[in-house]
Amino acid sequence: MADKTTETTETTDSGTTTKRRPWRRGSTSTATSTTAASSGGPGGSSLSADKLRVLLARLLWAVSAVFAVILALAVLLIAVEANADNELVRWIIARADNVDLGFFDLGNPIKDFDEKKGEIDDVKTALFNYGIAAIVWLAIGKFLDKVVRP
Repeated sequence: MADKTTETTETTDSGTTTKRRPWRRGSTSTATSTTAASSGGPGGSSLSADKLRVLLARLLWAVSAVFAVILALAVLLIAVEANADNELVRWIIARADNVDLGFFDLGNPIKDFDEKKGEIDDVKTALFNYGIAAIVWLAIGKFLDKVVRP
């Protein structure tokens, strides 16, 4: 019985590559491809388009995941009552305000757990609104990943 893990490749003078797959039982068939197709020539364009789509899908997923992480960091900073005078804290909370999709901002939240109106540093309000925004970003990223990926 032939070794199931080996594959031999033969290249002829005309640029044709032949692969023999000995693990297929009862078959001596070979797969043939030209070097032009494997190098991105006329037949290889679909392969590069697939790679581009996979790369774009990964990029879209990564961007949406970064937005979700920014929102989660903002909630964490609000929960631990981080120093609002710190430039990094202000930057993260400002970026969270930029990516909250306009529906989940703390100035006009969907659900406000504060007893006093106008107070925006309540942990529950931030957790609820920014948490939902983060989940929405992850859902958007996963949807775009599924649509774009081949």
